[in-house]
Amino acid sequence: MYQDNKIALLIDCDNVSYKSIEGVIDELSKYGKVNIRHAYGNWKSESMKGWEEKLHPHAIKPIQQFAYTKGKNATDAAMIIDAMDMLYTQDLEAFALMTSDSDFTPLVMRILSNGITVYGFGEKKTPMPFVKACSQFIYTENLEETDETEEIQGEANAKKNRNQLRQDTGLVKLLRTAVEHSADENGWSHLGRVGEYISNKTSFSPVNYGYKKLGELIRACELFQIEMKHDNSVMYIKDIRKS
Repeated sequence: MYQDNKIALLIDCDNVSYKSIEGVIDELSKYGKVNIRHAYGNWKSESMKGWEEKLHPHAIKPIQQFAYTKGKNATDAAMIIDAMDMLYTQDLEAFALMTSDSDFTPLVMRILSNGITVYGFGEKKTPMPFVKACSQFIYTENLEETDETEEIQGEANAKKNRNQLRQDTGLVKLLRTAVEHSADENGWSHLGRVGEYISNKTSFSPVNYGYKKLGELIRACELFQIEMKHDNSVMYIKDIRKS
Protein backbone atom coordinates (compact mmCIF):
# COMPACT_ATOMS: atom_id res chain seq x y z
CA MET A 1 0.00 0.00 0.00
CA TYR A 2 1.26 3.45 -0.94
CA GLN A 3 0.15 4.89 2.41
CA ASP A 4 2.76 2.81 4.23
CA ASN A 5 5.67 3.68 1.93
CA LYS A 6 8.51 5.55 3.60
CA ILE A 7 10.04 8.36 1.55
CA ALA A 8 13.17 10.46 2.14
CA LEU A 9 13.05 13.99 0.68
CA LEU A 10 16.45 15.59 0.08
CA ILE A 11 16.45 19.22 -1.06
CA ASP A 12 19.29 21.00 -2.85
CA CYS A 13 18.38 24.54 -1.79
CA ASP A 14 21.11 26.02 -4.00
CA ASN A 15 19.41 24.80 -7.17
CA VAL A 16 15.65 24.88 -6.67
CA SER A 17 13.06 27.43 -5.56
CA TYR A 18 11.31 27.28 -2.20
CA LYS A 19 8.02 28.33 -3.85
CA SER A 20 7.11 24.78 -4.86
CA ILE A 21 7.78 22.92 -1.60
CA GLU A 22 4.07 22.68 -0.66
CA GLY A 23 3.30 21.20 -4.06
CA VAL A 24 6.18 18.73 -3.82
CA ILE A 25 5.08 17.43 -0.42
CA ASP A 26 1.46 17.22 -1.58
CA GLU A 27 2.55 15.23 -4.64
CA LEU A 28 4.65 12.84 -2.56
CA SER A 29 1.73 12.25 -0.19
CA LYS A 30 0.12 10.28 -3.04
CA TYR A 31 2.90 7.71 -2.75
CA GLY A 32 3.51 7.44 1.00
CA LYS A 33 4.79 9.27 4.07
CA VAL A 34 7.73 11.65 3.80
CA ASN A 35 9.43 10.49 7.00
CA ILE A 36 12.76 12.20 6.30
CA ARG A 37 12.92 15.83 5.12
CA HIS A 38 16.39 17.36 4.80
CA ALA A 39 17.29 20.69 3.20
CA TYR A 40 20.94 21.37 2.32
CA GLY A 41 22.67 24.73 1.90
CA ASN A 42 24.59 27.54 3.57
CA TRP A 43 21.98 28.85 5.98
CA LYS A 44 24.08 31.91 6.75
CA SER A 45 23.52 33.14 3.20
CA GLU A 46 20.89 35.80 2.51
CA SER A 47 19.70 33.80 -0.50
CA MET A 48 18.35 31.13 1.87
CA LYS A 49 15.78 33.41 3.55
CA GLY A 50 12.91 32.05 1.46
CA TRP A 51 13.80 28.48 2.32
CA GLU A 52 14.32 29.34 5.99
CA GLU A 53 10.68 30.40 6.29
CA LYS A 54 9.55 27.01 4.95
CA LEU A 55 11.47 24.82 7.38
CA HIS A 56 9.25 24.91 10.48
CA PRO A 57 5.83 24.76 8.76
CA HIS A 58 6.86 21.64 6.84
CA ALA A 59 9.03 19.93 9.48
CA ILE A 60 12.13 20.15 7.30
CA LYS A 61 15.53 19.69 8.95
CA PRO A 62 18.18 22.18 7.74
CA ILE A 63 21.62 20.72 7.05
CA GLN A 64 24.32 23.39 7.19
CA GLN A 65 26.98 23.37 4.49
CA PHE A 66 29.72 26.00 4.44
CA ALA A 67 31.36 27.00 1.17
CA TYR A 68 34.87 25.99 2.23
CA THR A 69 36.34 26.31 -1.25
CA LYS A 70 35.20 28.74 -3.93
CA GLY A 71 33.70 26.95 -6.92
CA LYS A 72 33.19 23.68 -5.03
CA ASN A 73 29.66 22.59 -4.16
CA ALA A 74 29.63 21.18 -0.64
CA THR A 75 25.85 20.80 -0.80
CA ASP A 76 26.08 18.17 -3.55
CA ALA A 77 28.61 16.13 -1.61
CA ALA A 78 26.60 16.26 1.62
CA MET A 79 23.39 15.16 -0.12
CA ILE A 80 25.12 12.27 -1.86
CA ILE A 81 26.79 11.06 1.35
CA ASP A 82 23.52 11.27 3.32
CA ALA A 83 21.60 9.49 0.56
CA MET A 84 24.07 6.61 0.54
CA ASP A 85 23.94 6.37 4.33
CA MET A 86 20.14 6.23 4.22
CA LEU A 87 20.22 3.65 1.46
CA TYR A 88 21.92 1.20 3.83
CA THR A 89 20.58 2.26 7.23
CA GLN A 90 16.95 3.23 6.59
CA ASP A 91 14.07 1.04 5.48
CA LEU A 92 12.89 3.25 2.62
CA GLU A 93 10.65 2.57 -0.37
CA ALA A 94 11.57 5.77 -2.20
CA PHE A 95 13.83 8.81 -2.37
CA ALA A 96 12.70 12.24 -3.57
CA LEU A 97 15.47 14.51 -4.84
CA MET A 98 14.54 18.16 -5.22
CA THR A 99 17.25 19.68 -7.41
CA SER A 100 17.93 21.04 -10.90
CA ASP A 101 21.51 19.72 -10.94
CA SER A 102 22.44 16.88 -13.29
CA ASP A 103 25.38 15.97 -11.03
CA PHE A 104 22.93 13.81 -9.08
CA THR A 105 22.27 11.53 -12.06
CA PRO A 106 24.78 8.85 -10.90
CA LEU A 107 23.17 8.91 -7.46
CA VAL A 108 19.74 8.28 -8.98
CA MET A 109 21.07 5.35 -10.98
CA ARG A 110 22.76 3.90 -7.88
CA ILE A 111 19.56 4.10 -5.81
CA LEU A 112 17.51 2.57 -8.62
CA SER A 113 19.91 -0.37 -8.79
CA ASN A 114 18.74 -1.28 -5.28
CA GLY A 115 15.16 -1.47 -6.51
CA ILE A 116 14.15 1.79 -4.82
CA THR A 117 12.01 4.41 -6.55
CA VAL A 118 13.41 7.90 -7.14
CA TYR A 119 11.08 10.87 -7.59
CA GLY A 120 12.74 13.92 -9.12
CA PHE A 121 11.63 17.54 -8.74
CA GLY A 122 13.46 20.36 -10.50
CA GLU A 123 13.06 23.51 -12.55
CA LYS A 124 12.59 23.42 -16.32
CA LYS A 125 16.30 24.18 -16.74
CA THR A 126 17.10 20.70 -15.36
CA PRO A 127 19.29 18.74 -17.82
CA MET A 128 17.58 15.77 -19.48
CA PRO A 129 19.99 13.07 -18.19
CA PHE A 130 18.76 13.71 -14.64
CA VAL A 131 15.13 14.04 -15.74
CA LYS A 132 15.16 10.73 -17.62
CA ALA A 133 17.09 8.90 -14.92
CA CYS A 134 14.34 9.40 -12.31
CA SER A 135 11.43 7.00 -11.92
CA GLN A 136 9.18 10.04 -12.24
CA PHE A 137 10.14 13.67 -12.71
CA ILE A 138 7.98 16.76 -12.20
CA TYR A 139 8.93 20.33 -13.09
CA THR A 140 8.57 22.47 -9.97
CA GLU A 141 7.09 25.39 -11.92
CA ASN A 142 3.96 23.25 -12.24
CA LEU A 143 3.78 22.92 -8.45
CA GLU A 144 4.49 26.49 -7.35
CA GLU A 145 1.90 28.13 -5.14
CA THR A 146 -0.04 30.97 -6.75
CA ASP A 147 -1.98 33.92 -5.39
CA GLU A 148 -5.72 33.27 -5.09
CA THR A 149 -6.44 35.85 -7.78
CA GLU A 150 -4.01 34.16 -10.18
CA GLU A 151 -4.86 30.56 -9.40
CA ILE A 152 -7.49 29.99 -12.08
CA GLN A 153 -5.46 31.76 -14.76
CA GLY A 154 -2.32 29.87 -13.73
CA GLU A 155 -4.07 26.52 -14.04
CA ALA A 156 -5.38 27.41 -17.46
CA ASN A 157 -1.94 28.44 -18.69
CA ALA A 158 -0.31 25.27 -17.38
CA LYS A 159 -2.89 22.81 -18.72
CA LYS A 160 -2.23 21.57 -22.26
CA ASN A 161 -5.31 21.44 -24.46
CA ARG A 162 -6.31 18.69 -26.91
CA ASN A 163 -4.34 20.06 -29.85
CA GLN A 164 -1.21 20.73 -27.80
CA LEU A 165 -1.26 17.20 -26.42
CA ARG A 166 -1.71 15.68 -29.89
CA GLN A 167 1.13 17.77 -31.30
CA ASP A 168 3.51 16.26 -28.74
CA THR A 169 4.60 13.27 -30.84
CA GLY A 170 6.64 11.77 -28.02
CA LEU A 171 3.64 11.81 -25.67
CA VAL A 172 1.29 10.38 -28.29
CA LYS A 173 3.72 7.55 -29.08
CA LEU A 174 4.21 6.78 -25.38
CA LEU A 175 0.48 6.61 -24.64
CA ARG A 176 -0.36 4.50 -27.70
CA THR A 177 2.50 2.10 -27.04
CA ALA A 178 1.50 1.72 -23.39
CA VAL A 179 -2.11 1.01 -24.33
CA GLU A 180 -1.07 -1.49 -27.00
CA HIS A 181 1.19 -3.43 -24.62
CA SER A 182 -1.47 -3.43 -21.87
CA ALA A 183 -4.43 -4.43 -24.05
CA ASP A 184 -6.47 -7.62 -23.72
CA GLU A 185 -7.59 -9.72 -26.68
CA ASN A 186 -10.35 -7.20 -27.44
CA GLY A 187 -7.98 -4.24 -27.47
CA TRP A 188 -9.11 -2.75 -24.13
CA SER A 189 -6.52 -1.66 -21.55
CA HIS A 190 -7.00 -1.16 -17.80
CA LEU A 191 -5.79 2.38 -16.99
CA GLY A 192 -3.82 1.10 -14.00
CA ARG A 193 -1.81 -1.27 -16.20
CA VAL A 194 -1.19 1.53 -18.70
CA GLY A 195 0.19 3.66 -15.87
CA GLU A 196 2.42 0.83 -14.66
CA TYR A 197 3.85 0.32 -18.14
CA ILE A 198 4.62 4.03 -18.48
CA SER A 199 6.24 4.29 -15.05
CA ASN A 200 8.50 1.33 -15.84
CA LYS A 201 9.76 2.97 -19.03
CA THR A 202 9.99 6.74 -18.45
CA SER A 203 9.99 9.59 -15.92
CA PHE A 204 6.60 10.74 -17.27
CA SER A 205 4.12 12.56 -15.02
CA PRO A 206 0.74 14.03 -16.10
CA VAL A 207 1.47 17.00 -13.83
CA ASN A 208 3.97 18.29 -16.39
CA TYR A 209 1.06 18.66 -18.81
CA GLY A 210 -1.21 20.38 -16.29
CA TYR A 211 -3.22 17.32 -15.20
CA LYS A 212 -3.28 15.75 -11.76
CA LYS A 213 -4.09 12.25 -12.99
CA LEU A 214 -3.31 10.14 -16.04
CA GLY A 215 -7.02 9.56 -16.62
CA GLU A 216 -7.64 13.31 -16.93
CA LEU A 217 -4.90 13.61 -19.56
CA ILE A 218 -6.31 10.59 -21.44
CA ARG A 219 -9.73 12.24 -21.61
CA ALA A 220 -8.25 15.57 -22.74
CA CYS A 221 -6.19 14.19 -25.63
CA GLU A 222 -9.19 12.34 -27.13
CA LEU A 223 -6.97 9.66 -28.66
CA PHE A 224 -8.75 6.78 -26.95
CA GLN A 225 -12.21 5.35 -26.56
CA ILE A 226 -13.13 5.27 -22.86
CA GLU A 227 -15.33 2.82 -21.01
CA MET A 228 -15.99 2.97 -17.27
CA LYS A 229 -16.60 -0.36 -15.49
CA HIS A 230 -17.15 -1.69 -11.95
CA ASP A 231 -19.71 0.89 -10.85
CA ASN A 232 -18.01 3.62 -12.87
CA SER A 233 -14.83 3.37 -10.78
CA VAL A 234 -12.38 1.76 -13.21
CA MET A 235 -11.36 3.22 -16.56
CA TYR A 236 -10.62 1.06 -19.60
CA ILE A 237 -9.29 2.63 -22.79
CA LYS A 238 -8.87 1.61 -26.41
CA ASP A 239 -7.03 3.26 -29.29
CA ILE A 240 -9.72 5.00 -31.39
CA ARG A 241 -7.89 3.89 -34.53
CA LYS A 242 -8.81 0.29 -33.63
CA SER A 243 -12.40 0.96 -32.60
